[in-house]
Amino acid sequence: MSLMPLIILAIVVVASSVKILQEYERAVIFTLGKYDGVKGPGLILVIPGLQTMSRISLRTIVLDVPPQDVITKDNVTVKVNAVVYYRVMQAEKAVIEVENYYYATSQLAQTTLRGVLGKMDLDDLLSSREKINVELQHILDNDTEPWGVKVSKVEVKNVDLPENMQRAMAKQAEAERERRAKVIHAQGEFEASKQLAVAAEELSKSPASLQLRYLQTLSEISVDKNSTVVFPLPLDLIRSFLSKN
Repeated sequence: MSLMPLIILAIVVVASSVKILQEYERAVIFTLGKYDGVKGPGLILVIPGLQTMSRISLRTIVLDVPPQDVITKDNVTVKVNAVVYYRVMQAEKAVIEVENYYYATSQLAQTTLRGVLGKMDLDDLLSSREKINVELQHILDNDTEPWGVKVSKVEVKNVDLPENMQRAMAKQAEAERERRAKVIHAQGEFEASKQLAVAAEELSKSPASLQLRYLQTLSEISVDKNSTVVFPLPLDLIRSFLSKN
């Protein structure tokens, strides 16, 4: 009967020392406070009272960076948010080198976002999104490497402009569309004038063709029944009749 408490205690100790880690998890083991390696996945043993364990996930983490107030190089205040994709590559560094790698990465992403975008003009911020993403990823990846964290991708999601700036940009876009329309219209007029010049030159070589074109024009205008148009009749058309008289 006296052995029962010991047996129960042994069962409790063994049960508490058995840990099961998923395929994507690793356990950073400390023995009497000293780093003793990384274990997992699967079944591992952690001696109670002597060893402690920190469980780390190696899956990709999606970090949503909250909107940041950014003052661009040309003194325009915008709100920008982003998303960061990263994962722990070295579990021991993520535990030993930084107190909370998730919080540290989040804060670093926010300050880096403000710092990088604050060096750019508004036009660059709006038009060079891919370039900005690459630069942010490179900076974050270098800064988190000592923590055993790999930043694989950064995406700037939204750039919210002040209302007055939105109106100004809308007017600018409208003016640009009008300018392009006028340029296209002018190019069309120029091409048409060139073709008319060629046609006039060809018609001038044949008086008969010129007269036929004249008669065709009269026929086209006569379709309009609401107006009366008087044209001088070219003498070339009636000269033959006058000569007979």
